[in-house]
Amino acid sequence: MLRFGTAGLRGPIQDGPDGMNLTTVSRTTAGLTAWLRDRCLGGGAVVVGRDARHGSAEFAIATAEIFAAAGFPVTLLPRPLPTPIVAFAVRELGAVAGVQITASHNPATDNGYKVYLDGGAQLIAPADTEIERCIEAVPEPIARATVTAADDDLVRRYLDRVTRLPELIGGPGERSDIRIVLTALHGVGGDTAVKALTDAGFAHLHVVGEQFAPDADFPTVAFPNPEEPGATDLLLATAERIGADIAIALDPDADRCAVGIPTADGWRMLRGDETGVLLGDYVLRTAAPNSLVATTIVSSRLLSKLAASRGARYAETLTGFKWLARAGDGLVYAYEEAIGHCVDPATVRDKDGISAAVLAADLVARLKAVGRTLADELDDYAIEFGLHAVDQVALRLPDPAAAADVVARLRTTPPAEIAGEPVKCTDMLLVRGRMRTDALIFEGATSRIVIRPSGTEPKLKCYVEVVEPAPTPATLASAKMTAAQHLSAIRTFCEQLTK
Repeated sequence: MLRFGTAGLRGPIQDGPDGMNLTTVSRTTAGLTAWLRDRCLGGGAVVVGRDARHGSAEFAIATAEIFAAAGFPVTLLPRPLPTPIVAFAVRELGAVAGVQITASHNPATDNGYKVYLDGGAQLIAPADTEIERCIEAVPEPIARATVTAADDDLVRRYLDRVTRLPELIGGPGERSDIRIVLTALHGVGGDTAVKALTDAGFAHLHVVGEQFAPDADFPTVAFPNPEEPGATDLLLATAERIGADIAIALDPDADRCAVGIPTADGWRMLRGDETGVLLGDYVLRTAAPNSLVATTIVSSRLLSKLAASRGARYAETLTGFKWLARAGDGLVYAYEEAIGHCVDPATVRDKDGISAAVLAADLVARLKAVGRTLADELDDYAIEFGLHAVDQVALRLPDPAAAADVVARLRTTPPAEIAGEPVKCTDMLLVRGRMRTDALIFEGATSRIVIRPSGTEPKLKCYVEVVEPAPTPATLASAKMTAAQHLSAIRTFCEQLTK
């Protein structure tokens, strides 16, 4: 049986209990309705949405109809739409739950079932295992009742909020002077992102036509993930051709946003940590004193230094927005290094690629108006806080157990040094409370490496950060070269872990 992982189910589209299919979706929904009723939430409103993957329409209709038959008023979104709209709708309607049929950035062979609870945050333990027990006890047959899809009202309300974010966060400003290139990576975010950006005042918007329309086969990419090598090649080529100021890539369900920028050496995609600190700083410029920003244990330490400098509080959680959304009171911004950004937690309590794209474009426009760029901002952070250089090594393995085996081996015999630097190891399985997880953290005088099995794919993930002491403008280039060499040596170590 598929198990609840990152806020729900995700797996291959195939027959049987280990696959995403109509039976799995039906039993999961029936189990979820039973769990909600057990908590006196029966009869509460529910939102159901979907992406454009194979099977998503059938799965969403079944989910909506099973909820309806169980006595829950259901809002079935009218067409394939970004995942953040479901998270928004749950909060906007005061719903007891929301379900988005999506496998996010997984391969075309997969689909998934993502669950939000009241308040619009993803579910966490012990709700996941409690729901699994309810699924196992589902009786047959499972009743269904016809549901009529909703109109576009919730989509309009979501867009109204997103398009106001530049003025709410940055204040009045001119945004028509920059050129933006956008790719939807064959996902469902294209139309919504174009509407949000144009309504926010960005007049010069270009799209990667080959990747704009939803296509469940993702024909131009090996993996529909902006972080994967080659996935943004068409985007960056288009950006260079038209002389753009910013390039934006959404993942297929548009809850994640990657940013590309022009540099002296050509176009490149920013790391999630780079975009994370840029947007975090932008939000904090107008946030109330003592506001909270948050990121995860696998992210850069730079946000913690910036928050202290800006008079804000900082929190750190395990990976995933199910934890970041619950980081604490006064949360104004959260990000994870895997290009997930929550720039408006009062409205969407999850990562949201659409709102992040609008805010990133707004930041570029405001910087351009004073003759600056995102690259200039990053250099300033290095001079103020030290140069924080990051990298990630993701090793694809035959199955999740193989990744867990590598971590178990390292746990038993941890290395005393990595890339020539002595390190100490912290085993996160020995930590008490919510920060306990299957991960190892190796820390040296200038480096930090977090190694863990992926929670959603058969991968071993290594998150690397090297910190060079704060350079001067004259020594910045040399510091970057030293950090790059150290990162390369650590990457070599990581790449040997599965051999």
